[in-house]
Amino acid sequence: MFLAACEPAPTAKPSATPSHPIRHTPAPLAHRDKPAVHRDAVVTLSATQPIREVQAGPGGISLTIDDGPGPVYTPQVLELLASYHVTAAFAMVGRNVAAYPSLARQVADAGHMIVNHTWQHPNLRLLAPPAIRDQIDRTTGAIHAAAGVTPRMFRAPFGAWSPVIIRLGEQAGMAPLGWSVDPRDWSRPGAGAIIRNIMANTKAGSIILEHDGGGDRSQTVAALKVIIPRLLDRGFSFFPP
Repeated sequence: MFLAACEPAPTAKPSATPSHPIRHTPAPLAHRDKPAVHRDAVVTLSATQPIREVQAGPGGISLTIDDGPGPVYTPQVLELLASYHVTAAFAMVGRNVAAYPSLARQVADAGHMIVNHTWQHPNLRLLAPPAIRDQIDRTTGAIHAAAGVTPRMFRAPFGAWSPVIIRLGEQAGMAPLGWSVDPRDWSRPGAGAIIRNIMANTKAGSIILEHDGGGDRSQTVAALKVIIPRLLDRGFSFFPP
C-alpha cells in the first residue's frame, strides 16, 4: 500500500458567500471513453493557479479524498458517502489504482469523480518535465484501465505546483485542482480536531481535503461521519469540483 506524507495547506482561501439549504447529488461527471493525452491539442484552461474554489452556486462545496484507493478505508468512505447521497472527488495515486483496480471501478460506478494524483506521489518540483509527464500519463492509463474513465482534473502531491507542472497537466487535458480547507487529517490530530477545523473553515465554494490512503485514516472516517451530516444541516451541498 502506498505510504506518504501529505499536502500542507495553501495560503489562499476562497471568498465566502451566504448559503441556503440545498441538498443535491449531481449526475456522475466521470466520462467513460478511451484514454487520451492531448499533447498537441489546444487546451482551453490556461490556469496560472490551481482551482481552490468550486463554482456550484450558493452553498456549494466540494469534498476531495486523496491518496487511495486502498482496501481498508476507501470502502468505508464510499459507504458513508452513499448513506448521505453525497458525491466527492477521489484523487487517486496511480500505483494504488493498479494494485486495487476494482476499488477504482467502485468509485467511478458510484458516480464520484476520479482525479489524477500522479503515479507514486512524488514532489513534482523535483522532477524534470519528462518524468512529470510519465507520472501523469501512467496514472491516467491506470485509471482508464481500471475504471473506464479519463480524469479531467489533476492534483499535484503536497500542493507542490509550478507553472511547468500546471502546463503539463493542461497539455494532458486536465485542470489543476487545489484545496482551501486542510484539516491535516494525514497527521492524525484526532477526529475532534479534524471536525473542528472543517466546521470552522468551510464556506460556500470551499474545497475540503481529506484522505483515504497513505496511512491510518480511521480518524478521517470517524470525522467524516460527523462532518457530512453537520455540513448538510448547515445548508451546504456537495459537488465535485
